[in-house]
Amino acid sequence: MTESGQRRLRAAGAGELPMVTSCGRRIFVKELRLPTPGRQIGRVTLDVGPDQGDEHGVWASLTPAEARELARRLLAHAAGVDPAGPPDEEAARPHDTRLDTPRGTTRAR
Repeated sequence: MTESGQRRLRAAGAGELPMVTSCGRRIFVKELRLPTPGRQIGRVTLDVGPDQGDEHGVWASLTPAEARELARRLLAHAAGVDPAGPPDEEAARPHDTRLDTPRGTTRAR
């Protein structure tokens, strides 16, 4: 990736905290825009960090259509297992709540 592409990748998600899974993986979702002659290339990137046991993470670059399809599949599977979750699991955080916000409080806008 070019240096300017890396700067754009960092800037697109600037200030947004990663999602942290129950196994400790940090997932960043960002945008990558690369200007090319004739048209601009845009991708949605997923950076899944290592787990607590230092198992390697992964990185993926998706076209907008691929990102939408992944989102559709994730939502469909989440709906399928949502009522069957273990009773001792914490409820999901609202998507606009920062991860460092204590539960039961809301972030000022």
